[in-house]
Amino acid sequence: MKIRKHISIGILLSLTALTLAACSSMSSQDENTAVGAAVGAVGGAILTGGSAVGTVGGAAVGGVIGHEIGD
Repeated sequence: MKIRKHISIGILLSLTALTLAACSSMSSQDENTAVGAAVGAVGGAILTGGSAVGTVGGAAVGGVIGHEIGD
C-alpha cells in the first residue's frame, strides 16, 4: 500500500510539472493560481490520506491563496 501511495504522488507531481510547462503563455497571476492549486491538491491528499474531498478542498484553497499572492 505504501508503494502505491508513492507511485500515485509521483504521477501527480509529474502531471503537474507537465501541465505547468504546457501553460507557458499564462500570466503571472494565472501561474500562481495553478501552482497554488497543485500544491494544495497534493497537500490535501497527503493530509487526508488520499481522500477525494481533501484533495479537491486542498486544490480549491491552494488556488485561492495562489491567486491572491502577488509578485
